[in-house]
Amino acid sequence: MVKKEELLKDYEQAEPRNVSKTDFPPNFVFGVATSAYQIEGACEEGNRGASIWDDFTHTEGKIIDKSNGDVAVDHYHRYKEDIDLIAKLGFDAYRFSISWSRIFPDGLGTKINMEGITFYNNIIDALLQKGIQPYVTLYHWDLPLHLHESMGGWLNKEIVKYFEIYADTCFASFGDRVKNWITINEPLQTAVNGYCTGIFAPGRHQHSSTEPYLVAHHQILAHAAAFSVYQRKYKDKQGGNIGLVVDCEWAEANSDKIEDKSAAARRLDFQIGWYCLKYSVNVISLN
Repeated sequence: MVKKEELLKDYEQAEPRNVSKTDFPPNFVFGVATSAYQIEGACEEGNRGASIWDDFTHTEGKIIDKSNGDVAVDHYHRYKEDIDLIAKLGFDAYRFSISWSRIFPDGLGTKINMEGITFYNNIIDALLQKGIQPYVTLYHWDLPLHLHESMGGWLNKEIVKYFEIYADTCFASFGDRVKNWITINEPLQTAVNGYCTGIFAPGRHQHSSTEPYLVAHHQILAHAAAFSVYQRKYKDKQGGNIGLVVDCEWAEANSDKIEDKSAAARRLDFQIGWYCLKYSVNVISLN
């Protein structure tokens, strides 16, 4: 591994130069990414149900400047303009997320909202017409509010079956054109910031020694359920890829002392090993 000091020294001594696409391998994908709640707006249009972020941003004291995603950048009405901008900038791919509560307003999978299906069909078709490949995230933190209020959301293992129904519906509706799927975006952020620090929706912090672990575990199970249904029902005929997006704050030992190395390894276990390694012998042994 390159030491930070060596990397910074090399960077400082490097000659400035222009970088172009030809400097990258031909199969390198250049793209941009968004998430539904952050850009769509139209929170009460298209028969969309409320999400936990709608509730969180409208709760007094949660957002310092009182901003919310009610309108955002109005992507719901201006997606064609946005896709034109992506094409103009020359990107190969666009990663966006589907709002679970646009497909199932109550999250339960009892009735498909066809207005939501039409909206995402239109986005996918517009992207493909511009030669831009869609990368679709099923869950980017915006849980249907009904699931949270009626059953505790990610705290309840029952949510796994509802996520599987939702994922199955998306694969069936969009998978003929979408070849790259992401089940859950950064589950660590939901577990820690949603159920430990409380700075993300649903804003829980009262049981920070237990709830993040339940939430993380149920997200992993939900990912596995969605992955399984795709492999079983859709992989052969649709030929797509499916995976999980994780984030990690890297850690390195401060010295060669065994306690420093152990601390750095433990930090990485709780950052990324939680979701990507064998689940996770190290994390389990620490609890």
